[in-house]
Amino acid sequence: MKTKPRVHALFAVCLFAALNHPIFIFAQGSLTPPGAPAPTMKTLAQIEPRTPISSAPFTIITSGSYYLSTNLTVTSGDAITIAANGVTLDLNGFTIASTAASAAGYGILINSGLRDLAILNGFIQGGVTANVNGVYSGSGFGDGIHGYPVQNARVSGVSVSGCLYFGIHLGAGDSTVAESCTVRTVGSIGIVASTIKASVAMDCGGYAISGSQVADCRGESTGSSYGVIATTAQNCYGVSGGSGYGLYANTALNCYGNSSSGYGLYANTAQNCSGSSSSGTGLQAYTAYNCVGLSSGSGYGVIADQVAIGCYGNSVSGDGVHAFIVNNCYGSSSSGFGVYAYDIAIGSYGVSSSGTGLRAFIANSCDGNTTNIVNKYNMP
Repeated sequence: MKTKPRVHALFAVCLFAALNHPIFIFAQGSLTPPGAPAPTMKTLAQIEPRTPISSAPFTIITSGSYYLSTNLTVTSGDAITIAANGVTLDLNGFTIASTAASAAGYGILINSGLRDLAILNGFIQGGVTANVNGVYSGSGFGDGIHGYPVQNARVSGVSVSGCLYFGIHLGAGDSTVAESCTVRTVGSIGIVASTIKASVAMDCGGYAISGSQVADCRGESTGSSYGVIATTAQNCYGVSGGSGYGLYANTALNCYGNSSSGYGLYANTAQNCSGSSSSGTGLQAYTAYNCVGLSSGSGYGVIADQVAIGCYGNSVSGDGVHAFIVNNCYGSSSSGFGVYAYDIAIGSYGVSSSGTGLRAFIANSCDGNTTNIVNKYNMP
């Protein structure tokens, strides 16, 4: 059968009719552009409206975001004053400095009572130094950052050096945070905030670091003040170059403190901590767990007002471990008591070169050159 040519012809006729029927004719719009192409990308000001600061002194009187566009230097007084709530100041990696002949003024002054503030990423620099007698003097700023009292304030990634008084002072009694900051060579307190994290303050004439909650910090005081003082200190290192406490806290966890002539570490509860002192007490706590205390002089190695558990203490002429109850501890001394328990010593060992190894009212399963024991159990 020869049907294919007829089918092809029919298809061609139908296609021609469809293309020429009015219902299949589409209108075409104008091909001429309505105007010049418009930009489609947003500007930086649209994405994040920020105000540049290129000279000092400068006062911020309106809420918003500000940033340094260059290094700033003043010859006297304050460099930047924050006088409004809700301000973010990005130092943008630049330095705020002062060449004032006699140190005074503030690198950044936050007016009292402000809230919702952030200061970030930069340097504040003065010319103050300390002589061999621990006297601070020189040029530059009195304080690096000062705002007290303030609320909801955060300082992050800022380094302060060479100030006559405070490094970073936000007050410790409210919602203030200092994190990842460094302070070096200030005549008084290094860093003060409610929460202080991952920060360092060294060569400070007063408290190096002072806060309610302090974690992963190092503070060193050159004088008779404290290296670190906190309600709770965790993973901290504190040093006092004089008669102050190396580290002082209500609760100290995994911390170390050292003092020249005062307490190395002093806490209500010390856990897995270490303290040392050249001539004072290495570690003192109400309750000490698994701690080490060393005294190179006449102080105690470890002294616990209540209980010492699993601790080690050593002293040259004082007691190695001194507590009301001593449990599983080791104490040694050259001329004092190795272990001194007011009441009970359990599973402990004490040794003294020329004094008494272990002294207790009741001793159970203890060893060492033990004398001065009223009641003995499970021991010779």
